[in-house]
Amino acid sequence: MVIPTALYYMFAPMIMGVIGLLADKMKTPKLRDGVAILLSLWGVVSMWMLYNMGINAGEILVINIGGNPPLGACLEIDMMSLYFAATAVITSFLVTVYSFSYMDHDTRLTEYYALLSAITVGMTGVAFAGDLFTLFIFWEMMGIASYSLVSFRKDRPGPIEAGFKYMIMGSVGSVILLFGMAFIYGMAGSLNFAVLANTIRGAALTPWTIIIFSTLIVGFGVKSAIVPMHTWLPDAHPEAPSPISALLSGIVIETGLYAMIRVLFILYEPALFQLPMAILAFATMTLGNLLALRQDDLKRMLAYSSIAQMGYMLIGLSTGLAYGLMGTFLHVFNHAFMKGTAFLAVGSIDHMTGTRDINELRGVGRKMPFTTFSILISFLGLAGVPGTSGFISKFVLFSSAIGVGYVLLAVFGILNSTLSVAYYARVIMALMGDAPENAVEAKEAPPLMITVTLLMALVILVFGIFPESVTSYATLASNALIEGLSEYIGAIL
Repeated sequence: MVIPTALYYMFAPMIMGVIGLLADKMKTPKLRDGVAILLSLWGVVSMWMLYNMGINAGEILVINIGGNPPLGACLEIDMMSLYFAATAVITSFLVTVYSFSYMDHDTRLTEYYALLSAITVGMTGVAFAGDLFTLFIFWEMMGIASYSLVSFRKDRPGPIEAGFKYMIMGSVGSVILLFGMAFIYGMAGSLNFAVLANTIRGAALTPWTIIIFSTLIVGFGVKSAIVPMHTWLPDAHPEAPSPISALLSGIVIETGLYAMIRVLFILYEPALFQLPMAILAFATMTLGNLLALRQDDLKRMLAYSSIAQMGYMLIGLSTGLAYGLMGTFLHVFNHAFMKGTAFLAVGSIDHMTGTRDINELRGVGRKMPFTTFSILISFLGLAGVPGTSGFISKFVLFSSAIGVGYVLLAVFGILNSTLSVAYYARVIMALMGDAPENAVEAKEAPPLMITVTLLMALVILVFGIFPESVTSYATLASNALIEGLSEYIGAIL
């Protein structure tokens, strides 16, 4: 009973669409909004149910679809996949609650909530996929919903242009990934992860394996906004509605990172990709921070900050160790809350003032104290200041790099974190500065929006002071990937 109840969540977008249409015909919008919140809460409860089925004790759940491997598709749920899926659904739940007030004056909300649910189900499916074909189906579901939501406010040219650019780059990445899958199928005769691990992992390095590696890095790297495949993100995230920006930056790009980590460890020994990942980590965090310094648009600045944060996460992958990957997984969770808080709080400012220009927001922080407090906490976490959850994950990432001899990479990571303080401080100084005579009018955001941002800010502080619980989950996730790889493969075979 538990498995069907949890997996029926995959049909949430269709349920949302049907209920939303009925609510529109009955002219009861609160029914639609309430169902949207209940469906997102269903996702959270589903993850908890799966966790208590024995996955918390190291068991692996395999669900075959359309036959047995190697030809049938399957879902395979271990602690690593559940960790990412749980982070996605929790973030989506908070974003949905925030949207209740933020999107109140928009139209086409049935479409909005159905697409929001589709993104979440897509991320969950990517995390649970036990073969490349299933992963690709959910990958495209997540992508199509993302493109649509970036351009949701189609009455303005900005969102249309940004959504089109995102769609073009995302589609090119998907095509390259599809080519890689074709090469993999040609070599192994299957796309099942267990079969691939038995046939390709540990094989001699050939031009074909290098081509496959390149297609995977590009295919997954576009969605993850890894430099130099990042150029869509600074346009897409600022133009999307702020709740969607929070979801895209907070966890969608990390879903691309999850897929990359899962497939790389299935196909290759870590020694092959450690150095390339270290180089990409350096380029991604450095360019992201440097470009963030030049931005006057608050959401565009946060978008470049997300690119930089992805660079920090790649540091853990470059170590190839369970400890380094624990830092990556820990930062994925922390970043979902830190960047989610930042985008939602900035969305509140934009919602109440009508501007995101830092130069026009002087003194606004004094009129919106709760929102400004949330921004301050999120910025402290993103900069890695002690006492916040961001410090914990960055400490693990940098120390793991030193442990494998990447001392210079750790030094550059610390310098980049220090550099990021400059543009975060600029925003806080503007918000708390003296208001000029022509200052924009502002008042505090609606209570529901304030509650969500303050709750997320509280999580940043609590896990910064008491990190043991989330650290233990991140450790279980990294151990499931490194030490539990043979069990992951054996669960299917």
